[in-house]
Amino acid sequence: MALSGRTARYDFIIAGGGSSACVAATRLVRDFGCRVLLIERGPARAASIMRMPAGYMKYLARDDFLEMHRTVPQQRLGGRAPIVPQAKVLGGGSAVNAMVYMRGQREDYDAWDDYLGKGSGWSYADVLPHFRALERNTKFNNAYHGVDGDLLVSDPGSLCDMTQDFILAVQGMGHPYNLDFNGERQSGVGVMQHTMGRNDNGRMVRCDAVSAFLSQVLDDPRLTVVTDALVTKILIEHGRAIGVEYIHNGQTSRVHADREVLVAAGTYNTAKLLMLSGLGPADHLTEHGLRVVADLPGVGANLQDHHEVPVIASTNRPSGYFGQDRGWRMLRNGLQYILFGTGPVTTTGIESCLFYDPDGSERPTIQLYCAPIVYLDRDISSAKPTYGVTLTSCLLRPKARGSVRLRSANPADMPLVDANFFGDPDDLRLTLAALGFARQLLGAKPISPKIAEELLPGASIMSEEALVEYCGRTVKTNYHPSGSAHMGPDDDPMAVLDHRMRVRGIGNLRVIDCSAIPFIPSANTNAAALMLGHRAAEFVVAPSRQSVKDRLPETSSYN
Repeated sequence: MALSGRTARYDFIIAGGGSSACVAATRLVRDFGCRVLLIERGPARAASIMRMPAGYMKYLARDDFLEMHRTVPQQRLGGRAPIVPQAKVLGGGSAVNAMVYMRGQREDYDAWDDYLGKGSGWSYADVLPHFRALERNTKFNNAYHGVDGDLLVSDPGSLCDMTQDFILAVQGMGHPYNLDFNGERQSGVGVMQHTMGRNDNGRMVRCDAVSAFLSQVLDDPRLTVVTDALVTKILIEHGRAIGVEYIHNGQTSRVHADREVLVAAGTYNTAKLLMLSGLGPADHLTEHGLRVVADLPGVGANLQDHHEVPVIASTNRPSGYFGQDRGWRMLRNGLQYILFGTGPVTTTGIESCLFYDPDGSERPTIQLYCAPIVYLDRDISSAKPTYGVTLTSCLLRPKARGSVRLRSANPADMPLVDANFFGDPDDLRLTLAALGFARQLLGAKPISPKIAEELLPGASIMSEEALVEYCGRTVKTNYHPSGSAHMGPDDDPMAVLDHRMRVRGIGNLRVIDCSAIPFIPSANTNAAALMLGHRAAEFVVAPSRQSVKDRLPETSSYN
């Protein structure tokens, strides 16, 4: 389906329609007057229920808007091959995720700058103006937050009893309250902000990359959007990208870009597309009968993701959000949402978290979510849904690195994903420590009086050997894959991109999604993806144009 477009010539072609692509396309058309073709693998719209904050849970276990990748059998998980989904819809992850708005730590981006070379433009001071320029925060207006952007950011519309109990219990165990995880410091416990806000009818709705950004230019004749189309190859001549080949409605087409091709197909499929185009490890490409255009051994390497392990308990009384989507409660909550814009429908249910380090450092290594339900991934089905709470420990900076490789030279085949769960012993050590802390929380007031039974791991799982086996049985992705075509310095042979996101050795070609990230941020990654798209648009137009950082008023300190 072609949503819009009345031109057959394009300055830029964007392969992929996720968060970074939507921001980049919007800026290129709206701010810089460019002609853009955006090609998305999935449909044009997610289900309307996904617009409601509580609606996303309905689609977590369905394939409608997700591509269900599965890892290769994981050595340290006893051969288990967990599902690692990626969004397949216009708007990408922003259209189907839990809407958590989290940027990461100052140290994350300063580490990018150190690695890429001081002054590369990726320090915290460099990226903060871009985060602020994107944001329309309904709670904060200060040096860390913007109020004039297009992305609605707000607190959940409702907080349940278990969320409040979790915050109090964590404080009772010595952790400070944090009013703003995206402010001066990340550590502590508090309420997470989300990419949602109230519409003209006063109802809390998801603010994804389409509604926030791309919708502004969908009627602009300089933009063409093609959905349900698979980009199969980047066309390269004389060392320069000149366009792409794609399949739409069973027909193969070739289109050309007068200026550049921007790849934003998602961390797994971006690496796959580069390799199908002859850009990647020479031996691997040759193995699949592909002509080597550029030997880039780093393509598909450096794969990173946040992984998580749950502690789940049932409660001895009604609590949280269990059953709120059924029967008379569903009708009541729906009416409350429609008539007054309040109630359980105004929240994802994932409302609070703790950032901390089990080793006592001030820089967190663990994000502990509180989900006021018995939350079961499609890979984990051993607990029965009931009133309860799930405390999920998420490792923020895993040391292990995974990989993405081609399954075959057929563009229709999914790539081989090796997440390398617990590939570094320290990743398992920190996960076990966080698991122990989460179990302690179940015994802390005011949570403890409500707990009926620990369902997972279960009271019998106490020895280190049993806990290691439990982690291998239940560890899963936190849906933040990154780094498969990363930026790096000139002296790193594994660097796929330079500091301006340009593919090394190939002209007019950039990667602009989370594949470009050298080190995964210590937080949910959608905010970073939006920032990458915002930066990419500036990179690809004239360098002489004034940057966002230069346009900020002097009173807006970002240091």
